[in-house]
Amino acid sequence: MKIKEVMSRDVATCRPSDSVATAATRMWDRDCGALPVVEDGRVRGMITDRDICIALVFKGREPWAVDVGEVVNGPLFSCSPETDVAEALEVMRDHQVRRLPVLDDGRLAGVVSLSDLALAAGEGKGTEQGPSCREVVDALQGICTHHRPAVAA
Repeated sequence: MKIKEVMSRDVATCRPSDSVATAATRMWDRDCGALPVVEDGRVRGMITDRDICIALVFKGREPWAVDVGEVVNGPLFSCSPETDVAEALEVMRDHQVRRLPVLDDGRLAGVVSLSDLALAAGEGKGTEQGPSCREVVDALQGICTHHRPAVAA
C-alpha cells in the first residue's frame, strides 16, 4: 500500500512568521496536533502542540509574541505519495516522529500520521497491500523509546 492511499490531503499549515498562538488555534480548529510550516511553497518543518508548550515555558513570552520560526528546528523527515507504508513506518520509528509531511516534487501533498496507519491496519488493510497491526505497534514502540535517562523529580 502506498502513502497516497492513507494520507490526509486537506492539511492546515502555518508560516514561520505566524505566531504560535495562530498555529495553536489552527490545531484546535482542525483537531490535529501538528502543522507543516510552509514558506514560499516549500515545507520548512513541522510544529507540534508539544513544541509550542515547551517553547512557551522556556521563552517566558506570550503565545502571540513567539513566531513559529523561533520554535521549529531540526531536520525534516518526510515521504512521498508513492512511498510504501512500511517504509514510512520505518522512518517514523527510526526518527521518533508520529507524522510525516508528504511531499510531491518538494510541494506539500498531505500528511500521514501514525494514527492514519493504525486506522488502516485496524480496517483490515493489514495484508500485503497495507500495514499490519504488528508493524504499527513496532513503529509506536520505537517512537516511544526513551533515549535520555529520566530525571528524578
